[in-house]
Amino acid sequence: MKIFTAEQIRQWDRFTISNEPVSSIQLMERASEALASWISENCKNHRKFAVFCGNGNNGGDGLAVARILYLKGFDVDVFVQNPKGKFSDDASVNFKRLRDFSGISVKEFKDIDQNNFDSKTIIIDALFGTGLSRNIEGEYKEIIRKLNERNNVKISVDIPSGLFADRISEKDSIIFKADYTLSFQSWKKAFLHPETGPYAGKVIILDIDLSKEYISNTETDDFVIDDILIENIFRPRSEFSHKGTYGKATIAGGSYGKIGAAVLSTRSALKTGAGLTFTLAPQCGYEILQTSCPEAMFIEGGEKYIDNFDIEKDSVAGIGPGLGTDPRTKKAFLSFLKNYSKPLILDADALNIISENKGNLKLIPERSIITPHPKEFERLFGTSENSFARLELTRNKAKAFQIYIVLKDHHTQVVTPEGKIFYNITGNSGLAKGGSGDILTGIITSLAAQQYSEEHAAVLGIWLHGKAADLAAGKHSKESMLPTDVINELGHVFKLFEK
Repeated sequence: MKIFTAEQIRQWDRFTISNEPVSSIQLMERASEALASWISENCKNHRKFAVFCGNGNNGGDGLAVARILYLKGFDVDVFVQNPKGKFSDDASVNFKRLRDFSGISVKEFKDIDQNNFDSKTIIIDALFGTGLSRNIEGEYKEIIRKLNERNNVKISVDIPSGLFADRISEKDSIIFKADYTLSFQSWKKAFLHPETGPYAGKVIILDIDLSKEYISNTETDDFVIDDILIENIFRPRSEFSHKGTYGKATIAGGSYGKIGAAVLSTRSALKTGAGLTFTLAPQCGYEILQTSCPEAMFIEGGEKYIDNFDIEKDSVAGIGPGLGTDPRTKKAFLSFLKNYSKPLILDADALNIISENKGNLKLIPERSIITPHPKEFERLFGTSENSFARLELTRNKAKAFQIYIVLKDHHTQVVTPEGKIFYNITGNSGLAKGGSGDILTGIITSLAAQQYSEEHAAVLGIWLHGKAADLAAGKHSKESMLPTDVINELGHVFKLFEK
């Protein structure tokens, strides 16, 4: 799914209106019908709504939603800054339509102080949409502050008021804090970043049938990883195949006291389907690995720490889980990098070793995939003011070094050497545990061994990782789920592709 800027979204509306053809007021009605349909279906236990409307088209959506909800049998109060004020053309049409229904009360923002609704009333925010270009001030700022203080369920129309679609808000700005955001057609970049995403709550994308021609013809470098993209990437296994068909994966990791990381990475590589899986680890992990991962072959790389990176020929190597930073390991790893040219998957201590000297970055083979969490990224490439700036820095570094960067976060991003960014929307906070990254390394290494391209291995890998985590959380809870539970759910994720 493509992610568009606020300006591209406005152009999308205009293109749909001029090419369908459909009038702007008809498109607003279509959007409002979709909003009201979702709300009425998912809020059956609530009978009353308080809809706060601005004077622009976002407010026009809110006014139409209020009317439609009223016709569906709900009690609705509408709040505007000034009933006699100037509205946009389409909002004005919907305000006049609303006035035809005496059962809908139209009140001013100041009336909220009279406590016109109780805690069971749902608040709908239709104050400002994606066209907002400045911080909210005055009476609008005050009404948002008051609404944020209430414990009511809150729903935003298209985007929480005060939030910019594709950039970070200033620290002192006021933003509506929604429990749900019902957005039109596609994700906004602001929903996917840690500084701005929490204001949106749970995001629901509503299809209002905007022009598909515009989607096809409009370029963007930002994408959400959705089911359609994954279905296009995934390749079912042929019945006429053998273990050689699915390549060789080598996991290089583990050190004294950290063999578990190599176990997790090896097991996830096995469960993701590599034809042959090898584990390069120190001798101290031999019995553990052969017992816990009998399907994988063991390659000794040292006694307590790896000091010899003898990667299996013709295999794809994932290096880093539990590797440690013993001086012997550092020396052997950097020597290996100087003499190795095929793409690698690098994580954890492999990245920590590289980060000790910025010149080491040039040793990473082109087309490699690195998987840093934010702190590891910072050690590699420096600090950033916020996650938006960090993502642009990531894009620059991916281009400069011709590598793929999997930036792990709540919505993990894959950044390609060509400058494309793919946001993942599977996964949950249950992955915030040691070992989760080791699993991801194994998954991506296994996919790359199966001759998925680097881009596809990274994109499909983070999606599989997150989807398995969602299934694990459903069974065990986010608090109690373990990385091993995530590995055990990979088979159930692959079954989703069966037809």
